[in-house]
Amino acid sequence: MKTIYDFTVKDADLNDFSLEEYKNKILLVVNVASYCGLTFQYKGLEQLYKKYKAQGFEIAGFPCNQFALQEPGTNEQIRNFCDTNYGITFKIFNKIKVNGGHEDPLYKFLKKQQAGIGGTPQIKWNFTKFLVNRNGTVSKRFGPQVTPEEIEDEIVKIL
Repeated sequence: MKTIYDFTVKDADLNDFSLEEYKNKILLVVNVASYCGLTFQYKGLEQLYKKYKAQGFEIAGFPCNQFALQEPGTNEQIRNFCDTNYGITFKIFNKIKVNGGHEDPLYKFLKKQQAGIGGTPQIKWNFTKFLVNRNGTVSKRFGPQVTPEEIEDEIVKIL
């Protein structure tokens, strides 16, 4: 059976990054955007990351410009925004597409593992979250409006 560890993605410097680096950890995969009404969620994500990192919790942020063009910047601009405004220390990757013909293979996998509301696989907006267990499979999917604080209990359950 395929797991998230079978994927290699590009980091923000366009270097290959094997998701096997997250093996045996709990991973929250989030499509992020700098100019979204939900961008404030970066703060909660960073708080969760700092609180549980020592217990094997990681966050992977994937910038995406598919929703109302709310992530127009370059990878460098995105990282600077995250650092300056939110002090983000979890990994931010290369900008990707999460829906459509050019969607990233990682997101095809995530959506196949856990459909959204009504059973549709499509990502509806920025800050959709996939909680991946230590076995590398999706444990739960959370919609954009679900804040990081609201999913803390789910993270703790599988830590």
